[in-house]
Amino acid sequence: MSEVYDVIVIGAGQAGLAAGYHLKKNGLHYVILESNAEPTGSWPQYYDNLRLFSPACYSSLPGMLFPLKADIYPTRDEVISYLKMYAKHNNFPIHFNVRLDRVEKNELFYLHASDGGVYRTKNIICATGSFNQPFVPKLEGGEDFKGTIIHSSQYRKPNSYRNQRVIVVGRGNSAVQIGAEISEGASITTLAVLQPVQLVPQRLLGRDVHFWMKIIGYDAFPFWRFGVTVGSPGGAIDVGGFKQKLRNGQLQQRNMFKRFYSEGVIWSDGTKEKVDSIIFATGFKPIIPYLYGVEGALDDRGYAVQKGGLSSTIPGLYYLGLSGQRSFASATIRGVGSDAKYVVKHLKKRGLG
Repeated sequence: MSEVYDVIVIGAGQAGLAAGYHLKKNGLHYVILESNAEPTGSWPQYYDNLRLFSPACYSSLPGMLFPLKADIYPTRDEVISYLKMYAKHNNFPIHFNVRLDRVEKNELFYLHASDGGVYRTKNIICATGSFNQPFVPKLEGGEDFKGTIIHSSQYRKPNSYRNQRVIVVGRGNSAVQIGAEISEGASITTLAVLQPVQLVPQRLLGRDVHFWMKIIGYDAFPFWRFGVTVGSPGGAIDVGGFKQKLRNGQLQQRNMFKRFYSEGVIWSDGTKEKVDSIIFATGFKPIIPYLYGVEGALDDRGYAVQKGGLSSTIPGLYYLGLSGQRSFASATIRGVGSDAKYVVKHLKKRGLG
């Protein structure tokens, strides 16, 4: 039989690495299982020009500062490099290319990998985060539309949309940033929104907005303790002249269309418009398929039944990287470290079973 671990962490992205740091610090016998070949989480799948919305000084995992000047906003590739360097520096025990089919719970947890391997552990930290299942709403006529429909997770660069008529569905950071960069290529680009875009200046009184969020305590405020679910922000941080692009019409916005037709969309006022491509920046569903076999772990939607990262139903089951898990910043590189510390503290306090 395989050895029994104190803890197995599922996922070696930013959440799993933060968990590894605190598990190592507490001297626990653990391993991190990662389905990909590198400890970079979802970052390689993000679009090429993505930058963090927080500067380097607010974008570090525990125990290692981000190696850029404090006021620089890291690129996607710089984050990927940082995560690799962080994993190497800490020498975490990571097993790569391990894909889990299912988890079973008896006295121990049994993790069944697709290659037939079985891992046994007293505790699990699910660190696969909130970005597992892209969400694209089903709209009438979608099957008849002859253009291209993708989710923002499939978007990479604006070049292929040059001189196209493009609609980006959404009003958050990804929607606005993708729409803005596509609009620079002489494309006609519209944000389809349920409510008007609300832009937040990236800097206020000479300071990044995250400085003020930290000062007033908003970024780390424990909403969960009061039974309040912190959702995605209702607006976007203006990192690239978005306000001016919306003002001068380079990037347009319009109330969400109500259905498709073969050549485009029908807007809420009944007008038809031909469209080449539609990008849904409509978020993700935080489902956790490998836990379907653990009765009571998930609700009817496939979402974790948890509070503050601790399972409400299954002793020894924990979570990291979920949106709004303990604070507004829980699913971010700047916020996951404190959540990991909290989860490991409670795991150790409960005992290792």
